[in-house]
Parts: sequence; C-alpha cells; structure tokens
Amino acid sequence: MRSRLSVIVVKRSYIMPEYVNNDPANLKWQCRRGMLELDLLLNNFIDNRVDTLTEDEKQVLLNLLTYPDQILLDLLLGNSVSSDHAIAALVDAIRSTRFTS
Repeated sequence: MRSRLSVIVVKRSYIMPEYVNNDPANLKWQCRRGMLELDLLLNNFIDNRVDTLTEDEKQVLLNLLTYPDQILLDLLLGNSVSSDHAIAALVDAIRSTRFTS
C-alpha cells in the first residue's frame, strides 16, 4: 500500500518582533507549543543541537516556528514535505536528533 505524502508550501510575510532573536534561551522559549509531541521533538533538538547551528540555520528555525502547530506536526512526523529546501533540511535534522535521557 502506498502512502500519500503531501507537499507543504507556506509563504510567510511574517515579521519577527524585535525581542525575538537567535539566543538559545529565546529559541527554547519559541519551541513551546500547544502539543506535547511538538514540545518533545523541538525541545530535544534545542537541547542537543542548538550550539551547532549557524546563524542562518537559527533564522530558518525561527521561520519554522511561525508555522501553525498542525502543519509543523505534519512536517516533523513525515506526513508532509516542505517545498523550502532549508526548512526541509532543518526538519530532517530535528527528526534525526536522538533523544537523550
């Protein structure tokens, strides 16, 4: 049985407020979501990989965090693929981050 995979095209003209920056503590705060699954995946990524992200990757992460929870969940669970290559690469990195106890 073949599964259907949808491609997500999200165009954002959202302007980040001045208080939103690439500081690791701020990124962790921005990862707080309304779904436990998202909290677990995003916070695990921040806890384990935020120090290795470039400034451009942090900006992509901030952009990803502007997505609605359901779209973000579909991306992170592999039900959808982003048409933005930078977002898709970051989603792959988040999905491949091992959980630590």
